Amino acid sequence: MSDLLDPSSAHTSTIRCVARGELDALSAEAVAAERRRAHRLLHPSPEAAVQRFFLALEPGTYVRPHRHSEAHKWELFVVLRGRLDLLVFAADGELRERLVLSPDATTAVEIPPGIFHAYVCREPGTIGFEVKQGAYIPTGAHDFAAWAPPERSPGAAAFERWMRDAEPAARAPHGSDAALLEEGPSD
Repeated sequence: MSDLLDPSSAHTSTIRCVARGELDALSAEAVAAERRRAHRLLHPSPEAAVQRFFLALEPGTYVRPHRHSEAHKWELFVVLRGRLDLLVFAADGELRERLVLSPDATTAVEIPPGIFHAYVCREPGTIGFEVKQGAYIPTGAHDFAAWAPPERSPGAAAFERWMRDAEPAARAPHGSDAALLEEGPSD
């Protein structure tokens, strides 16, 4: 894996530059990744006061609905290429809002702390840039939506398919509804 911020690509020793080819390489990593996404950190360490990174996503990646419960942990997301949808949920799993994010539509969103949200990738080669306050704290179990299955669990792929088409006011399927998602439609 190459370093996205190769010092040889910088114009000076203090300015960090990221070339289009480096983003193309990150996109290729996302295509090959089991999770269908890849990221490159720009911040020097997990303890950095400002976390910032490029995120490449491919259709089919499952970003489990989550929130950042720390009072200072807003999230800024800017779409550089491609298209994805931001889904905003109520705490009970009701889809409150769906926003199309792309360079040609809404380009950037800032999500306040405590808001359950997820992304659904709509186009191959989608790349975003995320910024949030640090230090990095792994998302705890209490910040993942209990009504959404964990990544790599049996229900994750079906839930991601539900998120692709869900409209505002729809409720996240769970319990027997989630089992129906896994089985698919009956004939």
